[in-house]
This record gives sequence, structure tokens and C-alpha cells, in this order.
Amino acid sequence: MTQLRAEALAGHLAKTLAPLYVVHGDEPLLALEAGDAIRAAARRAGCEERDVFVAEQGFRWDALLAGNANLGLFGTRRLVDLRIPTGKPSVEGAKALEAYAANPSPDSVTLVTLPKLDKATQASAWFGALTSAGVEVPVWPVSREDLPRWIGERLARQGQKASPDTLAFLAEASEGNLLAARQEIEKLALVLPGGSLDHDAVVAAVADVARYDTAALSEAWFAGDAGRALRILSVLRDEGTAPVQPVWQLSEDVRALTLVQGLVAQGTPAAVAVRQVRVWGARAKALERAASRIPRDVAPALVPEVARLDALSKGLGRGDPWDALDAVALVLCGRPARPLAALADRAPR
Repeated sequence: MTQLRAEALAGHLAKTLAPLYVVHGDEPLLALEAGDAIRAAARRAGCEERDVFVAEQGFRWDALLAGNANLGLFGTRRLVDLRIPTGKPSVEGAKALEAYAANPSPDSVTLVTLPKLDKATQASAWFGALTSAGVEVPVWPVSREDLPRWIGERLARQGQKASPDTLAFLAEASEGNLLAARQEIEKLALVLPGGSLDHDAVVAAVADVARYDTAALSEAWFAGDAGRALRILSVLRDEGTAPVQPVWQLSEDVRALTLVQGLVAQGTPAAVAVRQVRVWGARAKALERAASRIPRDVAPALVPEVARLDALSKGLGRGDPWDALDAVALVLCGRPARPLAALADRAPR
């Protein structure tokens, strides 16, 4: 049995093509890319036809075995693309897979795609038969800590490179979603030149409409610009935006402000503290100024109000979440129109 990491698959396929591949895991993008790479290699090797089998409820396993037995009659090589969405074939299916693996056709290349498998399934006889007959390609999720490295490797493939701060920004912007990260990386290849990427140019390139308004809202209340903050909230409300989005942004900003002010109190320079909490671009500069402008006891005292707002935004409790957002925005801007319950004695005046 040969086991390959997904990153090593391209190098393997450039040298050889095994008769059978088993791709399994719970990272959709990496599983898709691994399958695409195997299918492309099979086409290059002369597999002119492709048979796709999806082993769902009621699937006839004898059709798979019959197809395997008859491949040599047609004189062309084929790719057998077998997908088992549940990862748990029936008793009949398990026996069919064992028989299939024991008698591979020399005229076919087989790709078996499975979801994430538990230990018991990986120890099963049918799975062992498949992996013993070919190459196993497990696809594991990329951890958040490893995502900047992964993004850097993808950028290098398209002739671009970025600083650690820029890679961290891209990882944060994609929120750990590899598909979203790949889309941003491909966008950078289209809109920015090769070589070293400028951080501000990357920030501008990946900003999308869905995030722009809440990012602008964040900059406004960090900067103490009450008029702009209220205008943005009004536009969001008029456009039918769900209040959950600005409430989420508020929660993130209160958390970031609390952390930055705590680090600054321990002697960390404000700019360094802002980078440590992974805030970037214009929002980072506004947060740095806010950390010195807003009294340290305001952000922690806002936590219960943010929790109340979160409930209101989801239809729980009494009150208008947009009115409450206006009130909190004014507090952050240093211009409270009315005291909040948790801030009656703390709001900056």
C-alpha cells in the first residue's frame, strides 16, 4: 500500500499512474483537486472513456463488477470513477469492493472517492483491500495556523509572493475556508502583477461588496466619526441588510478593542498590539487611534449590551436592534445620545 499526502500527488502523477486511487477526507476543495488531478493524468495515459458510478441507496454493485470484467472487450482504456457519498457501503457493497480490488482490470484506472472515514471504517476489510491494491490519498483540513503557508505556496505557483502580514490577512479574510482562499488567490493573479505583492494593494483587491459596508462601519466608529457611522447603519437598514451582520462586526470590534487596550496596558506598542489581534488595513489604523481615544473601561462594559444586541438581531427579546446599534455606535464615537444600561456611569462625555 502507498499513502500520499495531497501535496505530493502532482509529483507522483508526473512519474507514474497507479491502477487504483482512494481519495478520502472532509476537505472538499482538496478532495476535488486530487480527483481532478487523477482524472487528468488518466486522460493523458489514454483513458478515453469514463464510467461514473455513485453508490447511493439502491446502487447495483454487480454493475460495477460486470463493467470491470468487460473492459478488455472494447479495446480502449477507461477511467472508473466510483463515488461513495456515505463512506459506508452495504454488506453487498463491501464484498463487491473486495472482489473488485482483488481483480483489477489492466485496461482501467479506478478512482474511489469517499468522505471523512472513522477509524472503524479505515480498519474494514473492504477499505484495506482498496488501499492495498492502489494509492491512498487522505485529504486533511488545513489548520488556521497552517493556512498562511498554504496560501503562500498557492501564490508561488502563479509567480507571486507576499509578506507574512499579507499572508495572515488573506488567511483571516477567507475565514479558514479553502475554497474562498483559492478564489481570492486566483483573483490576485488577475488584478495584480507577479512578484512581491504590496499589502495595501492586496487589501484593496480582496475587499468585496458584502464586507465593504461593515468594514466601513468598523472604521467609522473606531475613528469616532459618529455621522458616518449613523449614515452607514441607515444605508444597511434601508437596503434590507440583516442586523446580524453589523452586530457581528460590533462584537468583533469590541473584542479587538478590549484585547488591544489590554496589550497596550502591558507595554506593547499599539501598532504591534493591533497586528497581534489580526486587524488590517484602514480598520487597523482606526483601531490603533481608538485604543488611545476610548477609555479602557468602555469596551468591557459594552459586552452585556452586545450580547443583548445579538439576541435582538435574532428576534429574541424586545426592542429594535437598529436603534440599539445606533446607540452603541455613538458610545464608541464618544457621543452617547443616551446612557446604555451597562454604561450609565462609564460612557465618555
